[in-house]
Amino acid sequence: MTMTFKVGDMTVHRIIEMEHGFTPALEFLPKLTPEMLAENRSWMKTPMALDDEDKLVLCFQSYIVRTDRHVILVDGCIGNDKDRLTRPLWHMKKDNVFMQGLADVGLTVNDIDFVLCTHLHADHVGWNTRLENGRWVPTFPNARYLFSKTELDFWLAENDKSNLPPIVDSVIPILEAKRADIIRSDHSLNDLVSLIPTPGHTIDHYAVTLGKGGHDGVITGDLIHTPLQAKWPDLAMRIDYDPLQSSATRWKFLETYCDTNTQCCFAHFPSPSRGLIKRWGDGFKCEYING
Repeated sequence: MTMTFKVGDMTVHRIIEMEHGFTPALEFLPKLTPEMLAENRSWMKTPMALDDEDKLVLCFQSYIVRTDRHVILVDGCIGNDKDRLTRPLWHMKKDNVFMQGLADVGLTVNDIDFVLCTHLHADHVGWNTRLENGRWVPTFPNARYLFSKTELDFWLAENDKSNLPPIVDSVIPILEAKRADIIRSDHSLNDLVSLIPTPGHTIDHYAVTLGKGGHDGVITGDLIHTPLQAKWPDLAMRIDYDPLQSSATRWKFLETYCDTNTQCCFAHFPSPSRGLIKRWGDGFKCEYING
C-alpha cells in the first residue's frame, strides 16, 4: 500500500510495510489510565488508532521525499530476514511488501540517494540492509546513510555490552561498507530538507523538516506514536530513553506546528498518517488530510 502527496514542490510517498493492532494501550503508555482510555475510545476508532482489543493500531512505514535533485528515504522500517524474537510479526519476515511499495512509485533500491535514520530502533533501520549470500549488505547501494553521532555512539556502546540484533544487522554493516555520514541532529541536507533535534524517545532522535525554512512539512519519527499523546503530551511511551525529555519535546513540537499549514507526517499514526495540528482543550489533535 502506498500513498503519494505533495509537500510544497516536493513529492512524498508513504511505503507501508505493516499496519495493525500492536500493544495494549495501557501497556504502551504506562501513565494512561483506564478512565482516560474509556473517555477517548470512540474517537480513537476514526481513523482506526485503537482496535477492538484496546491495542494501539500503529502504522510501520517509510517516507520517501523526492526533490528536483535527490530521492531521500526517511527511516528503513522493519526489513526481511531479521532476528526479532520479541516481535513475532517481524521475526525472520520474508515478504515483498516493501519492495513492491518502491516499485509501485517507480523506484528501485538504486534510486535512493540518502537514507535518514531518525533513530536506531529496529522498526526504523530494518531495510538499511538486506541478506545477500549470507552477508548483510546495504539495501540502497548508492545511498549515503545519515546517523546522528550521539545516537550512533550510544547504540554502539550498548552493543559492546551485549549484542543488539538491530545494530549488528542493520547499522554496523553500513559503517563497514563506508556508506555512513555521521552528522549532528541539526544537520541540513540541502535548502529543502533539514534535521531538527527531537530527543527523548532516544538519546538524539531527530525529525525531518521539508521546504525552505522547514515550513511545508515535517516527518516526525518517533517523537510521538499515537494521537493519545497529542491530546496528552505528557504520556510517555514505555521505552522512552528519557520520559521527561520526550514529553518536553512533544509539547515543543505540537506548540510549534499548532494552527500552521505545515503538514505533519507521523511515523506511526494510523492511515492516512498525516495532517495539521490543531489545539484541543489543554492538548492537541491531528486534523487528517486524506487527499
